[in-house]
Amino acid sequence: MRRIGNLFEGIPARANLRLAYSRAIRGKRDRPDVQEFARDLDHNVLELGREIRQETLRLGQSRQFMVHDPKPRVITAPCFRERVVHHAILNVCEPAFEKFLIDDTFACRVGKGRIAALQRAVTFCRRNPHATKLDMRQYFASISHETLLRLLERRFKDRRLLKLFAKILDSHVSDGGRGLPIGSLTSQHFANFYLAWFDRFVKETLRVRGYLRYMDDCILWADSPSTIKRLTEAARQFLEQELRLEIPPNPPIYRVRAGVDLLGCRVYADRLELNRRSRSRYRARMRHLDTQFLCGELGERQLQQRSESLTAYTVAGGVRSWKFRQRVLEGLSVSGHGARTG
Repeated sequence: MRRIGNLFEGIPARANLRLAYSRAIRGKRDRPDVQEFARDLDHNVLELGREIRQETLRLGQSRQFMVHDPKPRVITAPCFRERVVHHAILNVCEPAFEKFLIDDTFACRVGKGRIAALQRAVTFCRRNPHATKLDMRQYFASISHETLLRLLERRFKDRRLLKLFAKILDSHVSDGGRGLPIGSLTSQHFANFYLAWFDRFVKETLRVRGYLRYMDDCILWADSPSTIKRLTEAARQFLEQELRLEIPPNPPIYRVRAGVDLLGCRVYADRLELNRRSRSRYRARMRHLDTQFLCGELGERQLQQRSESLTAYTVAGGVRSWKFRQRVLEGLSVSGHGARTG
């Protein structure tokens, strides 16, 4: 594999840091740390560039909070100054990461989000009668820093860039040299790159045509349960030996005609439907909005905006959910005179 070099100097360049600032500020202009950075923007950009060049940059300032979507996750949000650094790095390095990914890797890529992944899954369901889903156990928390740095060295040859990658990894308090913080831009790309080696093993060594990955959700399609079992065992050995990752024993084998669970949907050869969990979440959240509106906690405009946002998820990519949504809305009492279904 040809390694890529001469990238580091592009990161602290003034034009790149200004671009990174413009991307990091999106949707965060009202935050105090953002406004403080912007008040003396030129000085802060020059200082940041100097620290990166002289390798005196200090990292690790972040805030943590919990989300439940649907299971509890600890989100680690870096301070704004570090967000600018992360954007500056990815402005320069993202093309190198992108070129290494296969076409059927989705998430954190332009044009390859949830909808594209679901539509590709429909295509594979048309071609294969069986499938299995490989879920990595605690994926972000299990990523080995040592292994990741070794893989990065096989892709990048600039020593100063590799030292910057190592500093980012070291800034996260980890358990035995493992784990990436959820909520960081670099973490998303590191995590995608880490499993890209598994993608290439599946496609180039196992020669699997029906394969798709959305971050750590991997699905294999094949012509028979015996083939699925053989591929699963080969995948398990590679993940344990090369990437130090685990998958649950005996993952379920799906009959495609009964649907395959992926990204909140049930995927069939001819359609997409919401899965049971997505239906329950949509129903519960719509009822919660209805209650908030009746109690005066939400105005009509807020209610409309939030309900439209929830509904957009249930219809994206042509998901069949109209009758289900109709039933949910008919059970609400929006404005005190029945649900609005338009």
